[in-house]
Parts: sequence; C-alpha cells; structure tokens
Amino acid sequence: MIDGELEQLRYPAGRFELPAEISQSRIELWITELEGLPGRLRESTERLNKQQLDTPYRPGGWTIRQVVHHLPDSHLNSYTRFRLALTEDAPTIRPYHEELWGELPDAKHGLIEPSLALLEALHTRWTPLLRSMTDEQFARTYIHPESGSVHLHIALGQYAWHGRHHLAQIEALRRRMGW
Repeated sequence: MIDGELEQLRYPAGRFELPAEISQSRIELWITELEGLPGRLRESTERLNKQQLDTPYRPGGWTIRQVVHHLPDSHLNSYTRFRLALTEDAPTIRPYHEELWGELPDAKHGLIEPSLALLEALHTRWTPLLRSMTDEQFARTYIHPESGSVHLHIALGQYAWHGRHHLAQIEALRRRMGW
C-alpha cells in the first residue's frame, strides 16, 4: 500500500489543524460536535454484525470494536483533565497508553453497547460543563508530561476532531465494504 493511501485510511477526516483564531462560534461548533458524537457513533455501528465489528478500519489498525471502546476511554480521560484544569492551577495530568488499552480483552472482545452508553452518559455531563465555561476558563491549562502546556480551548478542538476522526474511520470502512 502506498503511503498516501495509508494516510487517507488512517486520517479520512484529515489531521487536526489548529485554527489561527478560536472564536466563540468555533467553540460552540466544537461543543455541538461533541454533543452529537454519541448518537452518530451509535447510528454508524447499530447494524454491524460481529464479523464487521471485528474488521480493522485499515491494515494494521484497530477494529471497529476497538475504536468504539477507545472513544469513551479517551474522552473520559479528557473530561477528567478539563475538571482538573478548572479546579487546580495548571495541574500535571497523567497520560495513558491508549494503544495498550485498545489491546485489553474488554476492548478487543467486549460488547460495544456499554461503551456506547458510557459515551452518551459522559457527553451528557461534559457538554453542559463546556457550555457553562467562560473565556477565562477556556484559557486555563493543564500540563501534559509529553506535550507541555495545553489550553482547554485547544483541547476542546482536539477532542471534537478526535470524535470526528474515529467516526470517519468507521464510516469510510463501511463505504469501502458496502455495509
């Protein structure tokens, strides 16, 4: 497979690009994306059988099942980071090895319904918190040991993209396979 083809399979929604300016309307758009992600994920997976769920979205990539389990794992970590940054001064967060979490038995073989429900519940809590935040709160930061200081308005954009990114992987595979 050619590198460009693999890149397209890996990033069908493109890579995250930080806009030059993060306006209030951009923040609202990102919150709305996060709010809608659980329903869109449920729609994109509701008619898939076990074999389809266990199909990798690209050669060497996770299966749809693993991607579904990864989303609440990742977004729960982000939600916790937001809460830490809102209640502490530039806290240092603890990273996790998402690639290893994706290889645990519950991620590789577990039913997706609990993860869909967890993502729905999490986003039901998270989006009202995001909508209540002021500009000053979005300017707060946490410290990631590997990437340094992260502003919450940038983290919001990254996680809105993250949901779009993984949803696009599932939808692209479905189109390629005619599901």
